[in-house]
Amino acid sequence: MRKVFQNCYEMDRRCYEVYGLTEDILMEHAAEGMESYIRHHLKEASSILIVAGPGNNGADGMALARLMQFAFASVKLYIPFGVSTGMAKLQLERVQKLDYVEIVEDVSEADIIVDALFGAGLSRPLDALSQEIVDSMNNLNGFKLACDIPTGVDESGQIDTEAFAADVTITMGARKESLYSDAVKDTVGEIVRVDLGLRYNYYTKGMPVSSYLLDREDMALPSRDFSQVTHKGSFGHAVVFCGEKEGAGIMTGMSAARFGAGLTTLVSHERINPPAYLMHDSKTPPTATAMAIGMGLGEHLDSAFLCKHVLESHLPVVLDADSFYHQDLLGILEQKEREIVLTPHPKEFTVLWEAVTGEALTTAQVQADRFGVARVFSARYPHVTLLLKGANMLIAQEGKIHINPFGSAKLSKGGSGDVLSGLIVALLAQGYSGIDASIQGSLVLTAAAEAYKGASYAMLPEDLIAQIVRLESL
Repeated sequence: MRKVFQNCYEMDRRCYEVYGLTEDILMEHAAEGMESYIRHHLKEASSILIVAGPGNNGADGMALARLMQFAFASVKLYIPFGVSTGMAKLQLERVQKLDYVEIVEDVSEADIIVDALFGAGLSRPLDALSQEIVDSMNNLNGFKLACDIPTGVDESGQIDTEAFAADVTITMGARKESLYSDAVKDTVGEIVRVDLGLRYNYYTKGMPVSSYLLDREDMALPSRDFSQVTHKGSFGHAVVFCGEKEGAGIMTGMSAARFGAGLTTLVSHERINPPAYLMHDSKTPPTATAMAIGMGLGEHLDSAFLCKHVLESHLPVVLDADSFYHQDLLGILEQKEREIVLTPHPKEFTVLWEAVTGEALTTAQVQADRFGVARVFSARYPHVTLLLKGANMLIAQEGKIHINPFGSAKLSKGGSGDVLSGLIVALLAQGYSGIDASIQGSLVLTAAAEAYKGASYAMLPEDLIAQIVRLESL
């Protein structure tokens, strides 16, 4: 789990004022970080094109060009807008005194293309010439590396017109939230952080952490190794409410049973045909330890039933899908002593938002400020765990946000969310907190998708559930 910040401006300022470092020193280390990555990962390359902008992002690129003295047969530097900042002028003067850097007048093919055009400070849409340059860079065949943040991505992680499509982004000093927005997932490539002249813990010392990036190593599967003297009741009893689309609830129940719930019961008023290992009841069993509701629910259960068996219950609960269209169920949010997990996708979040705030919000607005809306919601309901689905899932509680960056297109199929709800309710039933159940459930879901070896378009929810068996050997 690694720290993620909204930006690095204050950290850079402290480097100058507290640690006595200069802008030049930080820039040299930024360039050395890029050079080190190139040297260790791209050993077969023989040519490099660096496209440098007029500001300090461009200056980083010019410093990199200078460090390529012994690395490549061909080092080309393209500066389409000249230089404007003091550091950019200084770095250009240094490069011009060398005979191995060729300053060129256009974008041309190379083994490595470095985007150092515009960095995190970009506050306006790219103009027509900038778009043309970025488009030309994207059409080249070489390996693409972005300096700090790809050109065209703004500080909030949005793309207004066009963006450089990087294979890797070398980000300077600390990770920024803008690199983990859904809008740039296909743009940033692999994200690699490099230090800027002092150790990371000093660079970030005392800085408020905005969010945390989950690693694969953070996944901790439930264990049954603590005792041999157990029975099915030792591992909880998960309850899943089935509705109009019973398949969704059955899928959630299958997922919960596979992920370690000792017992799993489907609650439905209608006759259903679940797998033999799932029980069926018309009400919440007295031994239940957690519940999930909303998957395919529709209008199947009346308000009186929901009030008695869900609202008046003390059990940990997962609310998903159709739950957000039931005003009665949203009364659960006021129950501060209860473990509550919400798992909306962006459209469902807009329904939830309007229900609890009275304010209309579009899906586009949610996607444009995923971190912001998650923080505002978490401030209003700090005791609730919000898992906002997306390419990068955001898990918020008590103002803290955890980012799961491992989402993939394989999961873009009906039923994936039902499996996720089953994973979470299984852990709640086994005694996990809402935040831990959500973090682990999300990591297991993405790990199961990654483990699936069939065609990316072919994965079914049952395939995800089957992969859970194999996760211990990953």
